[in-house]
Amino acid sequence: MKKSFLPLVLSVGLVGTLMVPQSGFALTASQRIEQELKQLKQTKAAVEQKVNDTEKQLNQVTREKQQTEKDIEALLAQIDKTNQSLNVLNDKVEEVSSSLQTNAVQLEEAEGRVESRDHMLRSRVRLMYMNGIVSYADVLLSSTSFSDFLDRLEALRSIVSQDKEILEANKRDRDMITIKRVEIEQQLTEVKNLYVQTQAIKADLVVKEKEKEVRIASLSDKEKDLHEINEEAEKQLMKMASQEAAKQKALKDAKAAETAKKTGKAAASAYTYKGGQFGYPLPNVVNISSDFGTRKDPFTGRSATHNGIDFPSPAGTSILAAEDGVVILASWWSGYGNTVIIDHGKDIWTLYGHIRNDGIVVKKGDTVKRGQKIAEVGSTGRSTGNHLHFEVRRNESPIDPKPFLR
Repeated sequence: MKKSFLPLVLSVGLVGTLMVPQSGFALTASQRIEQELKQLKQTKAAVEQKVNDTEKQLNQVTREKQQTEKDIEALLAQIDKTNQSLNVLNDKVEEVSSSLQTNAVQLEEAEGRVESRDHMLRSRVRLMYMNGIVSYADVLLSSTSFSDFLDRLEALRSIVSQDKEILEANKRDRDMITIKRVEIEQQLTEVKNLYVQTQAIKADLVVKEKEKEVRIASLSDKEKDLHEINEEAEKQLMKMASQEAAKQKALKDAKAAETAKKTGKAAASAYTYKGGQFGYPLPNVVNISSDFGTRKDPFTGRSATHNGIDFPSPAGTSILAAEDGVVILASWWSGYGNTVIIDHGKDIWTLYGHIRNDGIVVKKGDTVKRGQKIAEVGSTGRSTGNHLHFEVRRNESPIDPKPFLR
């Protein structure tokens, strides 16, 4: 939501420009204009301060947003790693499940064997109970011949060996069943615990990711609001600069008229532009790094309008006035950093942005000539590297500068 402080500030400022004291009727035209300029500057200073504060907040929000985006990337990487671990665990669960099925079959077979042997042994015991206890000696002594004795002896040995094997086989199967059950239970418990832990980690990461998304959405909204405030403020500052430029021109004309009245000689006008091409704003022609029009904002990554063209150049490179005119701004100007604006007349301005600190060599109100050094290249304001940001404005609105330089 746009803020309403600017219209109020401007209204107060503009009303102030109309409140000329009674003694103003005794002032000369130039003195009266100077007084109006002073009032306009005071109003403009308040707006500039608000713009600077907004710009600082915007930069802070942008930094927070960039850090949050990095945090989200890190979280997504952690989530991806956790998902890979989950896939490994899922494979392990399937492997154990398959092993469990195999082991279950083996357990059923082993239990079946044990049950069958137990049934056979119980049957033998039951038979012995029903027929009475018969000792091995009775069986041997009741043989009818020596051959029958040998047969019975071999049969008894076979029975004893078989009973022993049955008992040993049952013991082995029972031991195997016990061990298998313990191993399988341990494996299942381990996998289930790992799965639960990984799911908990993943759930925690998802929660954090959602929190970050909410955070970045909030920062984006705040950034949008600040951009709206900043854009509105810059428009108002540009309008005030236009008013100030008009006052400066009126002041120069008034002083020229006063001088002409005293001396009888007409002074030459500082606004000599008649149309046509400008001079190149740098000592040497360079390739344009960012053109006029829509582009991807280097700070926000969103589509945004670029009001000028960028000429990459080393820090300290001389910046030259593109045409004769009067300097109407030579100071810090919001996202442009250190800036010079020159009024050439016919409602045409040129703007030179991102000038290095202490790199402005002209001051507001100076008359400059085409090709004159006015500043030096830097990277102040919303800038990612040393370059000259060059604009041409007609009636305060930016237009494509390239046709003026061809």
